[in-house]
Amino acid sequence: MSSAAAGEDTGGDQPGTVPGTKAARHVLIAQILSRSWIRSQAELRDALAARGVSATQATLSRDLVELRATKVRSATGVPVYSLPEVGAPGQVAAVGSRSSDSESLSDYVTARLTRWCADLLVAAEFSGSQVVLRTPAGAAQLLAGAVDDAMMPGVLGCIAGDDTVLVITRSEQDSAELVALLLALAEPASRR
Repeated sequence: MSSAAAGEDTGGDQPGTVPGTKAARHVLIAQILSRSWIRSQAELRDALAARGVSATQATLSRDLVELRATKVRSATGVPVYSLPEVGAPGQVAAVGSRSSDSESLSDYVTARLTRWCADLLVAAEFSGSQVVLRTPAGAAQLLAGAVDDAMMPGVLGCIAGDDTVLVITRSEQDSAELVALLLALAEPASRR
């Protein structure tokens, strides 16, 4: 596999860099499978190549086994690859990644983010492209994990301490939108 610019399907203008490691390839494969209907290893190889990553069929076969990917039938009956913790594309999608995703968000990912925001989010504020989320002591990892799993296009990454999560976004606008979203999710359902 080569290191190259990765036009990750994150909605940003700036490509990232995919290191030439198996772990990085696995993360990219998981992202691709969660956002796209991938029917074959050839389609997966093409999707990786579009992001600057080359892999042989044998490597992809091993990767899919290690990730416990299986073929499942989509709602339209088409067999597609799916990861056990992610589900089939159309069930799991990046929060806000495309306008049609509001209908296809994973109930699990959405429910998890909503639950942890409602239970754990004490405060949220931003400055520029940095968002600071406050939680009770010992809870930052749970909230950061939910934000990471949501794969929001404006979010570059999270760092969690004991009671604080630092989220780096692509822009100040992404920061403002993220804070508004998380605060809305933290509101009791009766007030939403």
